[in-house]
Amino acid sequence: MSERAGFGGADPAGAPVRRVPAPAPRPKSPLLAGLLLLYATASLVHFAHNAERLPLYPNLPPSLTRAKVYGAWCALAALGVLGYGLYRRGADRLGLTLLLLYALCGFDALLHYQRAPFAAHSPMMNFTILTEACTAALLCLGVLVQLLRPASRARLG
Repeated sequence: MSERAGFGGADPAGAPVRRVPAPAPRPKSPLLAGLLLLYATASLVHFAHNAERLPLYPNLPPSLTRAKVYGAWCALAALGVLGYGLYRRGADRLGLTLLLLYALCGFDALLHYQRAPFAAHSPMMNFTILTEACTAALLCLGVLVQLLRPASRARLG
């Protein structure tokens, strides 16, 4: 059987099989890439400040080391990179879910205030903590917008 427009040959029983064209890939949001970069930078600044001034941060466990802080940041950043890579390659649901988890981790910065009050932290400590949390919130919003877009729901289902 010759191939005709809209048909992809025949099934094993000889009946014509209609090929359904794959949905056109949805354009990826450049805003999401910017928000990811903004949050990753704020997170790195906070983690680096924390690692380099570890003894000055109030009430952190003595078992926490500079290497552990940087290692934690690398693990979290890998989650963000993986999520964004999957999203860019068309695995929208999984990629955006990983990006959302990555962004939600940014709220952990606020746990510093569970260990010691705002006033016990230096102005720079407060700046890096709050900047990480705020940029995490922005990334969460950006990811949720992508997840809730009508084109996304059709492709994610």
